[in-house]
Amino acid sequence: MNWGGPGFVIAIIAVCTVSWLINNWIRAKHGYDLEDEWGGKTARRNPDAERKIELLSNENAELVGKIDRLQERLQVLERIATDPAKRTADEIEALRSQDN
Repeated sequence: MNWGGPGFVIAIIAVCTVSWLINNWIRAKHGYDLEDEWGGKTARRNPDAERKIELLSNENAELVGKIDRLQERLQVLERIATDPAKRTADEIEALRSQDN
C-alpha cells in the first residue's frame, strides 16, 4: 500500500469527518452543545431556560421594589428615632390641624 497517495489522504479526511459526525450525534442525543466545523460551540435553544430567566427577572424587579419601599420606611423610622421629641410632636400637631 502506498501511504503517500491520494487515496490515503482521502481516507484520513473521511475518517475525520465521520468521527466528527458521530461526536455531534452523541452530543445532540445527550443534550450537550454541538460543535461546529472549527471547534466552536453552538448552543441549543432551551425554551424552559428562557422562561425561567423571564420569571427570575420579574421576581427580581418585584424584590427590588420591595427593598426600595423598605428603605423608605427605614429612613422614616430613623428620622423619628433621631429627631428631637419636640420637632416630632410639632409635626404630628401640624398634621392634626390640617385634617380639621
